[in-house]
Amino acid sequence: MPFTIRPYHRFPVQCSVSYNAGPFQGQGTIWNLSCTGWRLSGNLPMRPGEVLSLTVTLPNEQRIEVPQAIVRWSRGQEFAVENLVIKSHTRARLQHYVMRLVREPAEILP
Repeated sequence: MPFTIRPYHRFPVQCSVSYNAGPFQGQGTIWNLSCTGWRLSGNLPMRPGEVLSLTVTLPNEQRIEVPQAIVRWSRGQEFAVENLVIKSHTRARLQHYVMRLVREPAEILP
């Protein structure tokens, strides 16, 4: 896979996630996010190219549902996903949260 620069800045966070790949379910932690993707670690290892769904609980307790994401890279229990399908109102909530991170980067946002 060739090196490419991400179109969006990633922001450090720490929030819980559950994810499903077919009949398998994993639990883990999101370590950083952008409007288009996430870096996480979890108890169900994933491989590049696998498709999964995610339910993320942001630090402000909002839940973000991502019905379809693809694994872009993985190292052991850690991997990154790119959102493929996300409802427009959910995307707007995520963008609003990311904009708060842009404005208040030194704070951990509730």
